[in-house]
Amino acid sequence: MGITEIAGLILLGVAVVIAYFAWRRIRLLREGGVHVALRSQFDDRGRGWHLGVGHYRGDKFAWFRVLSLGSGPDQLISRDGLEIDARREPTGPEAYAMPAGATVLRCRSASGEVEIAMGPDALTGFLSWLESAPPGRSIPWAS
Repeated sequence: MGITEIAGLILLGVAVVIAYFAWRRIRLLREGGVHVALRSQFDDRGRGWHLGVGHYRGDKFAWFRVLSLGSGPDQLISRDGLEIDARREPTGPEAYAMPAGATVLRCRSASGEVEIAMGPDALTGFLSWLESAPPGRSIPWAS
């Protein structure tokens, strides 16, 4: 096998992986997903953000990282006990890793803290989902 054939096989492999990422993202968005950036490791310099697609599954918010080969969610955020600690605009270095016009929410739950960044439409949907708690359950910020 020559160098040309090896290079061709490598390029074919890269093309297949890129096609898989594109297909997965489109499939998630068509199933009602929203563009969301997420980070669980906080850094003052704005690092640690990962782009992904969020999908509502009952009382869980499933987050799928864009560049992941796995078929399942990379993180599941439960609505039960989820509280929004702070809301802010992204800082300069963070803005590159977020959807356009994003707002950053710092959330806390029993499983830890996470920051979620989403655009205005996705934010409205997320807050509505969080407020639509089953009867008898209090809204985290209404007490």
